[in-house]
Amino acid sequence: MSGHRRLIVKNAVLDGEVVSLTALDGLITAIGPEAGSASSPGDAPATETFNAGGGILSPSLVNGHTHAAMTLFRGHGDDLPLMRWLQEAIWPVEAKLEPEDVYWGTRLACLEMIRSGTTGFWDMYWQSASTARAVEDAGLRAVIGPPLFDAPDKTFEERNSELEGWLDELAGFGGHISGAVAPHAIYTVGTASLEYAVGLAEERGLPIHIHLSETEGEVDDCVATHGMRPAAYLDSLDMLTPKTTLAHGVWLDREELELIADRGATVTTNPVANMKLAVDGVFPYPDAARAGVPVALGTDGAGSNNSLDLLTDLKVFALAQRHNAADAEAIPMSEAWAIATGQRSELIRSLGRPGLPASDPLTVGAPADFTVLDPKAPELSVGDLTSALVYAASGTVVKDTVVDGKVLMRNRQVEGHEEILTRARERAARLFS
Repeated sequence: MSGHRRLIVKNAVLDGEVVSLTALDGLITAIGPEAGSASSPGDAPATETFNAGGGILSPSLVNGHTHAAMTLFRGHGDDLPLMRWLQEAIWPVEAKLEPEDVYWGTRLACLEMIRSGTTGFWDMYWQSASTARAVEDAGLRAVIGPPLFDAPDKTFEERNSELEGWLDELAGFGGHISGAVAPHAIYTVGTASLEYAVGLAEERGLPIHIHLSETEGEVDDCVATHGMRPAAYLDSLDMLTPKTTLAHGVWLDREELELIADRGATVTTNPVANMKLAVDGVFPYPDAARAGVPVALGTDGAGSNNSLDLLTDLKVFALAQRHNAADAEAIPMSEAWAIATGQRSELIRSLGRPGLPASDPLTVGAPADFTVLDPKAPELSVGDLTSALVYAASGTVVKDTVVDGKVLMRNRQVEGHEEILTRARERAARLFS
């Protein structure tokens, strides 16, 4: 045996044509009516074959911003605005977190993402090694940022040493896991710490993941303290680069969007969480698109969404943009779909893989990360497929999920489902008892 891995998917549909797909060692090697029909050589790799049953091949989704382990916080503090939600419902409980809480909370998040077609995500949360272990065990991909806060109970040096140790741990995981420098926000991290984050990211060749301009109060405070708006403030610290992703961006103005576009940074919008926390605004996508800002879509954490089904969030994103702009052409459905699949931000799409080919999904040479959609789903039964995915579907239309050429869900079944639910319930009960 060669030690390589081969996947053959038969009886799938792509662009209305029945096709097969083959992948070798996690990369797509052929797609078409004749793919996978050739006989294997004597030293053929271990091969997994499955019949898609007429299912529709589709690119998978990339969740550009979440806090995976916060599935354990789902339904807790639901009717509070952002700052009260953080200060009263979240931060006091997070102080009680243990590694196994984060592990099983993340396994639950991964289960939900696998079942709704997300194959990779950008995470910011505590106990990052536990998150990484859960992601590896689930078979997904993730860029994980241990959060950086100004810590009143630690010296600058102690806090930095701890963070660098967490990043060292993440570097020891396999190819599905990458690290990020993740200063939480400009209202929880001071200038000296932000400057340190910029230097650390440059030194280690890591991306930066930060919340920005989620509320109007954050903008007002930044102007009062620093004499400039949040994006300009980060730029003054050299934080805006093509390796920076800014979560939310609800209150960015046109000048800031032009600056972000010029620097090549990404904005990841999280419309459902923004609405639930009543931040009183909508990410200005039309202005961002005109400026050329790379854009991604995220769910935020399950504590503030409360779902990790990116397909349902995609509909909200597209409709919110049309409604806010009073323009039915504010975002074409093809653009909305491209954003949800990570195709409008090279940073988000790459998931920490700098050598990732620039090919489109579902083409030869692209990573074998994809889904098979249920051809019997009522939402997909008539009309344009992209329209159905943006405006009608939820994650329940996903039948099979494949990551790195490995089948993680087959006919809606995910290995370990029941144990994950049981353990996550136990950990949540411990936190809130």
